[in-house]
Amino acid sequence: MRRVLCASALAALVLVAGRPAQAHHAFTAEFDGNQPVSLKGTVTKAEWVNPHSWVYVDVKDESGKVTNWAIECGAPKALLRRCWNKNDLPIGTAIIVDGYRAKNGSPTANARDITLPDGRKLFVGSSGTGAPYEKK
Repeated sequence: MRRVLCASALAALVLVAGRPAQAHHAFTAEFDGNQPVSLKGTVTKAEWVNPHSWVYVDVKDESGKVTNWAIECGAPKALLRRCWNKNDLPIGTAIIVDGYRAKNGSPTANARDITLPDGRKLFVGSSGTGAPYEKK
């Protein structure tokens, strides 16, 4: 019996250790609270995945060049609690994203708010600067 128990425990340990870790990071590890961005663009894709949801937005600069930005939002369950649903951001929707730029300078940001075409402003912050209780 002891041998079976040890073998089972070892097998479970090997299975758990072999799983890729789901990376979860602090806001300050990747984003800069001193680099706010406001992006106006069109939704190209939305992913409701854990631990953070992502919205991809085509943003056109002053010269007309289009850059696809990856926007990190809160976890799907957190967005559902804020009355979001997957269908609120269909592809092609024009939105404004207020958030914070990635430290590495890539076209990546952590969203605080997303403003929809009808004027609704939805808090989507995943972490860090910009939570309603942090606003002055």
